[in-house]
Amino acid sequence: MSDRNSKSDNRLMEERREKLQGLRVNGFNYPSTIAIDSFSKEIIGEHDSSSKEDLEGLNKEFKIAGRMMAKRVMGKSSFSRIKDGTGSIQVFLSKADLGEESYGNFKTMDVGDIVWVKGTLFRTKTDELTLNVTELILLSKSLRPLPEKYHGLTDTETRYRRRYLDLMMSEESAEVFKVRSKVVTQIRSFLNDLDMMEVETPMMHPIPGGAVARPFVTHHNTLDQDFYLRIAPELYLKRLTVGGFDRVYEINRSFRNEGVSTQHNPEFTMLELYVAHETPDFLMGMIEDMMRSISQALFGSESIEYQDTTIDLSKSFNRLTMEEAVLKYNPSIDKEKIRDAEYLISYSKEMNLNIEDHTDAGKILFEIFEKTVEHELQQPTYITSYPRTVSPLSRANDADPWIVDRFEFFIAGRELANGFQELNDPEDQAQRFEDQVKARDGGDDEAMFFDQDYIEALEYGMPPTAGLGVGIDRLVMVFADQASIRDVLFFPHMRKK
Repeated sequence: MSDRNSKSDNRLMEERREKLQGLRVNGFNYPSTIAIDSFSKEIIGEHDSSSKEDLEGLNKEFKIAGRMMAKRVMGKSSFSRIKDGTGSIQVFLSKADLGEESYGNFKTMDVGDIVWVKGTLFRTKTDELTLNVTELILLSKSLRPLPEKYHGLTDTETRYRRRYLDLMMSEESAEVFKVRSKVVTQIRSFLNDLDMMEVETPMMHPIPGGAVARPFVTHHNTLDQDFYLRIAPELYLKRLTVGGFDRVYEINRSFRNEGVSTQHNPEFTMLELYVAHETPDFLMGMIEDMMRSISQALFGSESIEYQDTTIDLSKSFNRLTMEEAVLKYNPSIDKEKIRDAEYLISYSKEMNLNIEDHTDAGKILFEIFEKTVEHELQQPTYITSYPRTVSPLSRANDADPWIVDRFEFFIAGRELANGFQELNDPEDQAQRFEDQVKARDGGDDEAMFFDQDYIEALEYGMPPTAGLGVGIDRLVMVFADQASIRDVLFFPHMRKK
C-alpha cells in the first residue's frame, strides 16, 4: 500500500471513529440481534419474475440485514446495495418513507456498515427488483474503509492474509468455499451410504506414523512428554480395524513440516478410510463412483473444466503400473534394466533429472516417475504396483515381492489419492519399521519411527484390509477450478510479516 493510500485510509478511519463517538453520545450501542425473516437470494428467487403489478399487490414487508456495499445519495432519496450471506439486493431509501431523522442517520452511514432494514418490494424504472425501506437500524459500524472493488484485492497476499475481505468483496472467492463445503458433504453422504462409520482419532501422537514425512513436535507440560502433530491417522484407524470396526473413515486435519507451494500447505485435510476384506480394485471402483457423484451433485454432469482442460469422469479411469508409466514417457529407458539401480542412476544423470543420492532402484524409479510422468497425467489415471522400498505400510505383491499392492490416483498432473492393500503381517511390518529406523539413523529425517504398540495390535490379527487416503484440498482444487491450494483454504499459512 502506498503512503498516499495509507494516509487516506487513516483519515477515513478517523472520520468514522468520530461518527461512532457522535452516535455513542446520542445513545447508540451495538445492538443485540434483531430478527430477520428473509435473505436476499430467496427474495430475488421468489420474486424476480414478478411484474410491477404483482409486487404492488403483494402487500408484504421483508426484514433483512447485511453489509452496505454501495451508497448513492440523491437529495431526499437514495439507493444502496445490501449484501448478506446469500447474495445482495438493491434498496431504496427516502425521507418521505423513513422520516427526517432516520433518513438523516442513513446519510451519515458509510459503505461497510451493517444494517437492518424493513420494506416492501417494487421495480425501478430500469426494472431492477428493489426493496423500498420503511425502517432502518444500524447494527455494526465499519471503522475501516472497504477495499476498492476493482483495485483493493488484486494483491494475492492481502487476499490470503485477510480472507474476510476477500470473501466480502469477491463473489468468486466465496463460491469456491461453497464448492468446498458441498464436496465434503457429498463425500460424507457417499461413504455413509456404503455403511462406512465416521470416527475420530488423536491429533497428538506419541510417535509420528502413518506416512513418510517430517512432523511438527509439541510438548505436554503435565505429562512432561513430547507429542507429534498427526501426519496421518492411518495407524490409529487400522487399530480400529483390528478391534472389529471393518469399515471406518475419518475426514481429518493432518500436519507435515514441509515446504509451502501451490500444492502443499503444512496443515491440510485428508479423507482416510479402511475396508476389511476388500482390495485396491474395490477402492479404485469406489473412487470412480465417488468422483462422479460429486460432479453430479455440483454440476449435474460427469465432465468438469479444470484450467482450460476438460476432465472426463464418465469413462473408466486409465490404469498403468509405475514401470509401464515410466517406460511410456521415457521411451529410451532399457526395459530389461528398469530395476537396475546403477543403470537408473546413469539414465538420470544423462537426462539431467537431478535425482537424490539413492542406491535403491525402487527409490530411484519413484523419483524418475515424479519428475517425468506425473505432470503428464491430466485425465483420471491410476498408477499401480509401486516399489516396496517406497511403501513401508503396504502389502507385498504375491507374484512379485519387489512391488506392493498400492496405487495412486492422478488428475491434472497431481496426486489426489493413495490406496493400499494394507500390510497385516506383524513380522513383516516390524522389519519394515526397522528398515525405516536405519534410514532415519542414516540421515533421512522423514523416515518412520518404530511403533511397538502398533506391532502389538497387529499381533492380535488384522483382517485383509484395503486402505485409502484422499487429499481433500487438492480434490477441491479440481472441482473449484483453482490452480493453487491457497485458494481453497480459508486461512493458508503465510510467512510472518
